[in-house]
Amino acid sequence: MKFGVIMFPGSNGDHDMVSALRDILRQEVVELWHKDSDLQNCDAIAIPGGFSYGDYLRSGAIAKFSPIMEKVIEFANNGGFVFGVCNGFQILCETGLLPGALLHNINQKFICKNQYIKAENVDSAMTKFASKEKPLKIPIAHGEGRYYAPEETLSEMVRNEQIIWRYCDEKGDLSEKHNPNGSLMNIAGICNKEKNVFGMMPHPERAADPELRNTHGIVILKSIIVHLSTRK
Repeated sequence: MKFGVIMFPGSNGDHDMVSALRDILRQEVVELWHKDSDLQNCDAIAIPGGFSYGDYLRSGAIAKFSPIMEKVIEFANNGGFVFGVCNGFQILCETGLLPGALLHNINQKFICKNQYIKAENVDSAMTKFASKEKPLKIPIAHGEGRYYAPEETLSEMVRNEQIIWRYCDEKGDLSEKHNPNGSLMNIAGICNKEKNVFGMMPHPERAADPELRNTHGIVILKSIIVHLSTRK
C-alpha cells in the first residue's frame, strides 16, 4: 500500500505517522508538502497531528486552504481513502469532509496522556481488528478536542454508524468521568457517510512501536491497511 503523509508547517506528528507506517508496518510512504498539487498516486492519504500554521484563528482553519488540500478533497470526493489524526481530524472537519467541529477542551487546558477508547462500530476500515469488549490505550495530545455537532447531525451520524471511537475507561465504561475533553457522546473518532474519510483525536501512530511498550495503535493502522488491500 502507498500512503501519502501530508507535511504542514507546525505539524509535529508527521514523522511519527511516517515511522509507524513505513518502519513498523512496512508500507510505502511518500511525504507530501502542503504546497504540492500532486498526490503521487497514493492509495491513502494521512493528515497527521500537530499545530498546522500554529493553530492561528483556530485549529485547521488555515491548513484547509493549502494547495494540497484541494487535491485531498477531490481525492476523497472520488472515493479515495483519507484519515486524519488530531489536527488532521480538525482539518477534515474544517474542510467539510467530516461533519461537526472540534472545540476547546471543556477544562480549557491542553491534555496530554494515555486514554482508553472503544470501538463503537467494528465494521469499519479503522476497526476491523478492534473489539467492543476490549478498549485500546491510545495517547491524546490536544487543546481543542471537544467534538461538537448539532443534535440533528448527531442523530443522523448514529443512524449511519458514523461514530467510530468513544472515550472510556480500561473496562469500557463510557461515563462522563472518562471523557477527557467534554466531547458530545464521548466521541473520539468518526467517519463520513460514505465510510472513506475518517478522523480521530487520539494518536494511534504513537502507540505502534514496541520500544514505547504500547502497540495498541497497530490494531487501528493494520485495520486500515487490510481494508485498503481488499479494495484493490
